[in-house]
Parts: sequence; C-alpha cells; structure tokens
Amino acid sequence: MGDGEGSVGDGGGGVGDGGGDVVTFGETMAALRADGLIRLGGTMRLSVAGAESNVAIGLARLGHRVRWIGLVGADETGELVLRTLRAEGVDVTHARSDERGPTGMILTERRVGELIRVIYHRAGSAASFLSPDDVLPALDPPPRLVHLTGITPALGRGPAEAVRAAVRAAAASGVPACLDVNHRARLWSRDQAAEALRPLAPSLSIIVASDDELELVAPASATTERDRVAALLDAGVTEVIVKRGGEGADGHTADQAVHTPARRVQVADVVGAGDAFVAGYLSGLLDGLDLTGRLGRAVTTGAFAVACSGDWEGLPTRPELGLLDTLPGSILR
Repeated sequence: MGDGEGSVGDGGGGVGDGGGDVVTFGETMAALRADGLIRLGGTMRLSVAGAESNVAIGLARLGHRVRWIGLVGADETGELVLRTLRAEGVDVTHARSDERGPTGMILTERRVGELIRVIYHRAGSAASFLSPDDVLPALDPPPRLVHLTGITPALGRGPAEAVRAAVRAAAASGVPACLDVNHRARLWSRDQAAEALRPLAPSLSIIVASDDELELVAPASATTERDRVAALLDAGVTEVIVKRGGEGADGHTADQAVHTPARRVQVADVVGAGDAFVAGYLSGLLDGLDLTGRLGRAVTTGAFAVACSGDWEGLPTRPELGLLDTLPGSILR
C-alpha cells in the first residue's frame, strides 16, 4: 500500500470501491465554546465535535466519499450532530439515535494565552453503547480505507470491541486500516491505552501518533522513537506517521523516511489540528500521492485548522488547498 501503489492509492476503483472511500466511527458530541472563562459565565457558541467526524468532514470537503458511524442521544443535540454531518456531505446512513444515553458534550475555554482547557460530559453517553453490530454492517461492501482512533476504545467495553471487530473485518477484506492514537488522558491512563492499542498494531496499515504517543502502540521492549518506528514496521505496519505540531511531521515506510515542516500561519485555535492533519494525509493517500505529497497535504490541512476557530469549521475544500500559497494580505476578487 506504500507510496501511491496498491488499492488505496489507485485514484479510481480498487478494493472496496463499492463501499466508498473511507469508513470511520466514534463519538461526536455537542461542542460548547466559551468566549471567556466558563466559571464567570457569559456566552458560548454551539457546534459539534469529535475526532472521527472531524476527519470525515475534512475528507468530504476534499471530495471523498466518507461514512461516519456512531450513536447519538435521542435529543436535540443528537439531531444537531446528524444534521451537521449530513450538511457537510458525510454519509450517516449507519448512524442512529439511542435512548440509553444522551449525546455527549464537550466544553472548551481559552484559559490563558494559547492554553485551551477541555471539559468532557460523556460518561454514560449514547456513544458508550456502540457495539460491533453498529459498525460491521457499514463495512459491507468494504470501503477503500477504514479509519479509527484510540479515543473510541476508551469509551467502554462495547466501543473497544467495535474497534477490534472493525480491525479484524478490514484485515479479512484486505482493506487498509488507519489508527490515529489520539490519547485522551481524561478518558483513560497511558497503561490502559497501551493495553488496548498494542494488540491492534500487526493488523494496521497506517499508524499516526505524536512522538509521545508512539509508546502506546509500539511494543514495550522498544524504548526510543527510532526503535518504536522500526518495531511497528517490522510488525507489518506499512506507514508510521509522527506528528510534531509546529515542527511538522515525519513519515516512515520500510523504504524511506521523510520530514515535512509545518506550514506557517497565524494560529487562532489548535483544537482539531491533528484531525485535519489526518484528513489531509488520508486524502493524499486516496489520491495516490507519494509519501512527500501526502505529508504536504497533511500539514496544509492542519494549517487551515489552526488558522481558524473551531474543530472543523476552517477545513479547506479541494479548490482552496492552494490558498496558503498566496501572499499574506492578498484579496481574492
């Protein structure tokens, strides 16, 4: 599957083309963004947010056929989630409302400077009841790619089994699976994350992680970044992508290692940048770009995300990908 070769990189057709380009699943929440400190009251802006749906929106805006699976509460915020994703061109045929729990909620505030504080209300949410029965029907016929994150298995036993089942189903169908480690310390410990994620690695094609997340998916015996990357490649992972925030990203395959610097933009909001990066990377992969091209698109979509407020609102459409190459202060007429 490396560097533009194989079914994923084939610009048309390929494995699972009848199932669309990408299937992803997880929890999408109602998102409240405070204009000031939450404890002082004031106004908040309502939207939706979730790592997997952020990626789905990013891919849909770039012209890919993407399906999101998830459970939302039988409530108005659940309707907001589904309506927003439909409006963004994401297929929610296999998503549904569930009365066993409410739609989860996330609150964010800018505490000081560029420090963002996140508060979750997601324990017992509808998404915590996600199961393999919700996910597996959406993988038939198989898509070209399955995307998942390390957030979903932290939501409970059912979501964790859904992740394992999806990885097994993808491997059985010859569909590449991508995991963004995306560790959330407020949801589970690093030891719990490693216990759940390490067994998945041999069945994955692509792993995306920040430099401090690699140890959560690589064998415990690997103690340096170089060793962790090598161990994952030896285990059968085709591509290991290391996100480095403002320093860009590194891509590793069995044949090469590439570093791509970040695009320089004025930072407005870093929340959602990693999801935007993944959307750009997977888009490049689906388009058959080589490793350098995939990373280039990834840092570009990541830059769009940090230059705008919101988890996904600033993500580019395909015609907009070149906007960052215009001169600062330009006016498009």
